[in-house]
Amino acid sequence: MKKRLAVVMTALTMTVAFAIGAQAATELKWGSCGTQTTLREQAMAKAIDEINANAEDIHVTGYYDSTLGGSQDLVEGIQEGLVDFITEGPAQFQAWVPKLGFLEAPYLWQSVDHMVNTLNGEYLDTLNEDFASCNVHILGTLYYGTRQLTTNKPVKTVEDLKGMKIRVPETDLYVKMVESWGASAAPMNINELYMALQTGTVDGQENPLPTIEAQKFYEVVKNITLTNHIICPSMFFVNNDVWESLSDHDKEVVQTAVDNAIEWENQAVLDSEAELATKMHDEYGCEVIEPDETIREATIAAIQPMVEDWDLIQSYAE
Repeated sequence: MKKRLAVVMTALTMTVAFAIGAQAATELKWGSCGTQTTLREQAMAKAIDEINANAEDIHVTGYYDSTLGGSQDLVEGIQEGLVDFITEGPAQFQAWVPKLGFLEAPYLWQSVDHMVNTLNGEYLDTLNEDFASCNVHILGTLYYGTRQLTTNKPVKTVEDLKGMKIRVPETDLYVKMVESWGASAAPMNINELYMALQTGTVDGQENPLPTIEAQKFYEVVKNITLTNHIICPSMFFVNNDVWESLSDHDKEVVQTAVDNAIEWENQAVLDSEAELATKMHDEYGCEVIEPDETIREATIAAIQPMVEDWDLIQSYAE
């Protein structure tokens, strides 16, 4: 997959000049695995449009649906300068910055505000210090949604999950979570997931409700368990060499565009989630289940000891 990204990037060429009056703009690439129907990718598109409308020396093109490769391709590519911006979950960088993986820890965040304010506040500065070794800079954190479980049979307790195969993103933290349920984890890229659910290759998956709707997973699995297991951040990243090469004007344009996109997306996801549980039942024919506490208890027992900054992060909610 890494080779695939390099080939694609070579074919696209590293730098393309766009004439803007007398000014030549450097072409930059922004990659994501998500479909453009997902709110996160809509926010990405809004940021790109605003950047292109206001920047002096750069032009950004967005590539969606894993066009530039899967998650691991993108996180390796941005470090190596093969792609300039990416939209990804922080846990995808766990191999390079272990602390990043823990930001998606189940039941870590007490509320959406707790997560958003912490990861766009002083704690973000700490993370960017850690990220310097990766040659990557975090531009901002957005609310991806609260992750829920969808399965091919009803799940009300942790016992119901035993022996099931659950798709997760390609990160250790999610694997450990599923294993704490007595299930087996099946890491795979999201663009492979619909077919895997349809064919029974996996028994279920977990994602926020807006993503479940955007990806149409409700068509192939009809049981939704409201585990609320992760208040999930996602991030906009930029290659640090690219970031440092920008003029002060274009840095301000990029950061403002990202901040505006995050504000829009956070509210859009909250609004969508407020309606979707009912919509999943009434319009899509899904069974929506409130589980007991056994899934939460099993998860916290397995995950909390792994999270280095658990207590520090809780202090930001006070």
